[in-house]
Amino acid sequence: MRLGVLDVGSNTVHLLVVDAHRGAHPTPKNSEKSVLRLAEQINSQGHLTRDGADRLVKTVAEAVVSASAMGCDDLMGFVTSAVREASNAVEVLGRVQTETGVHLEVLSGEQEARLTFLAVRRWYGWSAGRLLMLDIGGGSLEIAGGIDEEPDIAVSLPLGAGRLTREWLSNDPPIRTELDKLQDHVLEVLSRPARKVQKAGGPDRVVATSKTFRSLARLTGAAPSSAGPRVRRTLTDTGLRQVIAFISRISAADLAELEGVGASRANQLVAGALVAETTMRELSVSEVQICPWALREGVILRRLDWLDGIDRTAQPQRRLPRSTGRTALRGAR
Repeated sequence: MRLGVLDVGSNTVHLLVVDAHRGAHPTPKNSEKSVLRLAEQINSQGHLTRDGADRLVKTVAEAVVSASAMGCDDLMGFVTSAVREASNAVEVLGRVQTETGVHLEVLSGEQEARLTFLAVRRWYGWSAGRLLMLDIGGGSLEIAGGIDEEPDIAVSLPLGAGRLTREWLSNDPPIRTELDKLQDHVLEVLSRPARKVQKAGGPDRVVATSKTFRSLARLTGAAPSSAGPRVRRTLTDTGLRQVIAFISRISAADLAELEGVGASRANQLVAGALVAETTMRELSVSEVQICPWALREGVILRRLDWLDGIDRTAQPQRRLPRSTGRTALRGAR
């Protein structure tokens, strides 16, 4: 079947279309991204602004048309920290469903961690042993670990690269006092959860997902995306420290000129790098492998499990409900 997955994140809205069925490798057919920066559209009252909501509705409507044109059988949509934390999230999501027919499921931070871990486990397989997964998004940092498909521990912390950039870094490039204060903050938030993760058991393999980790790995010499998803890519603690020393001294505009760094996220890379370095240090990790699968693939895999009926014993909060995307697609045809 052909599935569309609509990921409404803090920075972008990403439509991924795949051909997939239970037991098969989901094959990407198309990918469309729109940079909305919804996290920056949250006002002082915690509301997503009218302009932000308008742009979200318009983008979802366009995604419905694209998914229909590509012959999708179903369209699943979900939102993460930016919309999840907005005080008017219920009203905004209700408007999206009324005007586009798409139900955007609100994923909790723990659900993000668990679904991303599922994608990582399926990518590496059982031979990888006990996995530790790290993911730095725009609004949050997710950590999960375990030996099965359901992690033993799943943690979500408000340490996303975009969030920290807005709250702690006002200069471009950032000044030393800003960087020191940010690093102290990250350590304060992370230290207790890191001890909890370590007590859960040492990993056989540490895996990182997300654009932040991919960009940092590319800056340390990892293969470009054009080399394909199956090329082994790693990021070491030594290489990461060298990258931080470089990127923390140049402007976001200059960062955007570097290969592997997207213009839409260049201003967030320094904060993301500090989170990555502190996380690896606190978890005693010297190297991570970069996994091409992440949250979107986890959502697809769980959906296929659900359709196949093998997920009936899962706890309700861990199961993705039936989407209303099919209705939206019928209306678009």
